[in-house]
Amino acid sequence: MGTSPALKKGLSDRQLRMIAIGGVIGAGLFVGSGVVIHATGPAAFIPYALCGFLVIMVMRMLAEMAVANPSTGSFADYARNALGGWAGFSVGWLYWYFWVIIVGFEAIAGAKIVQYWIPGIPLWLCSLILLTAMTVTNLFSVSSFGEFEFWFAGIKVTAIIVFLAIGSCYIFGIWPHKSMDFSNLTSHGGFFPNGAWAITAAIVTVIFSMTGAEVATIAAAESHDPERAVAKAANSVIMRIAIFYVGSMFLLVTIVPWNSDSVAASPYVAAFTEMGVPYANHIMNAVVLTAVLSCLNSGMYTASRMLFVLAARREAPQQFVRVTQRGVPAVAILVSSVVGFLCVIAAAVSPNHVFSFLLNSSGAVILFVYCLIGVSQVVLRYRTGSENLRVKMWLFPALSIFTVVAIVAILMQMGIESDSRSQLVLSLLSWAVVIALYFSNKWYLNRRPEIEGAGPAKEAQRVLVLANETADSTELLDELRSIGAASTAKYLVVVPDSPIETGVAATHGPLDVLEATQEAAQVRLDHTVTTMRSENLDVEGVRGDFRPLRALADAVDSFRPDQIVIATLPAEASVWHRFEVVDRARSEHPDIPVTHVVANQAVHAELAK
Repeated sequence: MGTSPALKKGLSDRQLRMIAIGGVIGAGLFVGSGVVIHATGPAAFIPYALCGFLVIMVMRMLAEMAVANPSTGSFADYARNALGGWAGFSVGWLYWYFWVIIVGFEAIAGAKIVQYWIPGIPLWLCSLILLTAMTVTNLFSVSSFGEFEFWFAGIKVTAIIVFLAIGSCYIFGIWPHKSMDFSNLTSHGGFFPNGAWAITAAIVTVIFSMTGAEVATIAAAESHDPERAVAKAANSVIMRIAIFYVGSMFLLVTIVPWNSDSVAASPYVAAFTEMGVPYANHIMNAVVLTAVLSCLNSGMYTASRMLFVLAARREAPQQFVRVTQRGVPAVAILVSSVVGFLCVIAAAVSPNHVFSFLLNSSGAVILFVYCLIGVSQVVLRYRTGSENLRVKMWLFPALSIFTVVAIVAILMQMGIESDSRSQLVLSLLSWAVVIALYFSNKWYLNRRPEIEGAGPAKEAQRVLVLANETADSTELLDELRSIGAASTAKYLVVVPDSPIETGVAATHGPLDVLEATQEAAQVRLDHTVTTMRSENLDVEGVRGDFRPLRALADAVDSFRPDQIVIATLPAEASVWHRFEVVDRARSEHPDIPVTHVVANQAVHAELAK
């Protein structure tokens, strides 16, 4: 019935490549690694290697699904396809919730770093300034987000590479006045000074410092070649984790004694200081600030795109799919930003209660998402087979099942450890609330009585038809034929330019959703008009405002109908039911009979994919 326009290139290959490289390097590597070293000793690089393996497996499973079925909804769509609507709804909203809390947390973390140089600035004010700056960056264009992230990620990557280079020279004796020395691995209580069990406890901390690798799969939807970008991101994550995390952690525990007080405070500053690098504290604070801003920037981007996807799947208010002329989902960005602002305010007003609750209630959420990604991959592979897969999960199903079991084991470890138990319990509560909202909404839609349709006016002369998803349905066309028994009737078909009802928001990113929506709406309109004209009916057609009631009101003013026909899908599948479009149309146009047609057939399969 027509072709969709090619996806516009919003992120360059250069930007996406750096986002993929730097996305796995968070502020947790520079700061949180000190806690891991203090807890595990010289063996600190082992939990990083184990968690890195799990992240690599998750990315590989995600790449298999993404290349086989490219989707702007990414893993939320795969969970929905594999496990049902509740899973897609859960993944989407939980992932959004995780990132908006992270946005607030990172804004506060960045403000604390700024206070190192400007002690007098209020923490809340500096946090809001940083958050506002990143909001403006995201609102301007996706390219501006990509450019900022390119340089932020570039600084992080450069810092790690410099550390790896000079750190290797130091431990291998190539450094001035220094001989080869690996004694710190064993001379301060042995390789496992706190016991081997400490490694499993540290995994809970480490896994959260590695989150973010999957952001590249979301950003890829706005690149020139999404499938290729996802595959490359998944493959390159192996070397990134091996070098940036495991390699740098090994150097840290080799250069500086694990039980040094300076390591717990800031391990990289301690290592640079030990090697005699001047101004190490200022250099690393600048790098950490860059990492924080990078996480804040990408968190805002990721949260807004997930809202866009949820709205496209009719699981969030439809306003979230509205985009600016630059292809930016401004409403979704602003809503995510507001939640980040509220987190900052909570941290200022009630840091030990409200803010602590928010952090803990999202603490295990990313593990829930990773677990559902793994389960979805297993289900979809068994359902569809592997014959046509271009990217495949290694050693399926063994590694897939092992990954899911390992993630569940980490969640169990969180329940065992007193420090993380509250995070698991509150995160489970968050998930329970999301699932309850899903089923409550479904129950509400199913319990509503079918809207009674008013009969057509006697010998209607001017019939206004409002439809979108159902524009070419058999039920609608049959109804119009019956009304058209009077050969003198004139028809005006109105198809709103809605990215949700056309299905375009489910297949296109924010950059080209407007253009694709207009094309899809025109295709449906042309098909309906052509079909009716083939039966010698007097019909014209127009595309209307994306808001159905506004489109209807405009058409009533210009066409002056004596009969209105509104076609929708059944209640459980119709956005128009949810917003009571038919009832509101009757109340807004009381002098015009309104007939409601329920269409049960799917339209334009290629547009609904």
